[in-house]
Amino acid sequence: MRYSAAAGAGYWVAGGVALKASASANEQLQIASCGVNGKGKSDVENASKFGKIYALCDADRKFLDLSGRFYKTDNKFTDYREMIDKLGDKIDVVTCSTPDHTHAVILAKAMKAGKHCYGQKPLTHSIWEARELQNIAREAGVVTQMGNQYTAFEPMREAAYRLRNGQVGTVKEVHVWTNRPVWPQGEARGPEKPVPQELDWEAWIGPAPMRPYADGYHTFKWRGWWDFGTGALGDMACHTCNLPFMGLNMRDPTAVAAETSGHDHDSYPAKSKIKFDFPELDGRPAFTFYWYDGTNLPPAELYADFVKPGKDGKPRELSTSGCLIVGDKCTMYAAGDYANDGIELNNGVEWLDVDYPKPPGAPELGHVQEFYEAILDPKNKKAVSNFVDYAGPLTETILLGNLAVWKDGPVKWDAKTLTPDDPSLMAIVKPTYREGYSL
Repeated sequence: MRYSAAAGAGYWVAGGVALKASASANEQLQIASCGVNGKGKSDVENASKFGKIYALCDADRKFLDLSGRFYKTDNKFTDYREMIDKLGDKIDVVTCSTPDHTHAVILAKAMKAGKHCYGQKPLTHSIWEARELQNIAREAGVVTQMGNQYTAFEPMREAAYRLRNGQVGTVKEVHVWTNRPVWPQGEARGPEKPVPQELDWEAWIGPAPMRPYADGYHTFKWRGWWDFGTGALGDMACHTCNLPFMGLNMRDPTAVAAETSGHDHDSYPAKSKIKFDFPELDGRPAFTFYWYDGTNLPPAELYADFVKPGKDGKPRELSTSGCLIVGDKCTMYAAGDYANDGIELNNGVEWLDVDYPKPPGAPELGHVQEFYEAILDPKNKKAVSNFVDYAGPLTETILLGNLAVWKDGPVKWDAKTLTPDDPSLMAIVKPTYREGYSL
């Protein structure tokens, strides 16, 4: 039976991982999951703790059948459009854990059908899509959450609110780096091969331009192609920039510039450095944000204090990914993809005592729980990384960097109108879909 919020208030049992409705013990949320392998596998598993997996969608029938057997459902589809059209009146929630280029079309159709949506990061493949999903979510009035799961990491939230309260003083620079890509980038397409029998290639390509099947796309390596992925920046910055975004209202940059190892506008470059200019915003002073991927790192003098020998006399190593927030009082160093390997200050500065919104549990289940709590109690609960207030603006900010990567140079940007100073970049801001796909 489909769960109806009007039937009665919900409540949490068994440590917050089992969901029941007070109106009837038999009622529960019915969930349709798009993308069931890779990150999708854990997303479906997490969703199953809060409702019934009623339908599954994946372009790869091998993974689809395995997941269908595990969750005991015969509602299996390779095309999300067919699934929502056929079962729309039977599902409450849609999760989306597919390649980046299909996020927006899936989530838009689901929200327009009145479904609550949990979508993987980055929220979309393009900046225009991120803005449109904000508008659709607002109009549909549904509950939304992006899958940057460590948004529910309590030390990160606390550090972000400390930044808001002047922990490092006036912020001058933010530096974020990653060890990605860990997939091929800057390479030519492979030779055409027959489409594997289990793969619905038409559905996999979705709204992107059709191309022959070859190695290097499905299942993992799509991230390195402009038509399908968003490169190292899009893949990881929604995690690694979470702390400064939450703490510094890091949105609406006015200019961006990139230096890359070179690329052919088909595959992303092997490495890049990107600079974003953020003007003053609502009392927050202007600052500059620097992004590094591949083997690029921030200047060594910025992190020197954080790699000095510890009490054991042994030198420390800089984390392979992390964040430095440079203020006029001190620098904050958050190590790891999610600030999960420790957060430190230099210059002997003491931590501030601040109030901040406590997550309902630890990542990543606490992040998912926050979404389902908001579905059951929308008047009193809100998912932090919702599409309108957080995930959409974060994705817009991050994906702007790829305009400069495409150009391999500087770009001026009007965030209000989503307009770059170079008209040729509009094809990256707002891609053209294949026939049959739209928002």
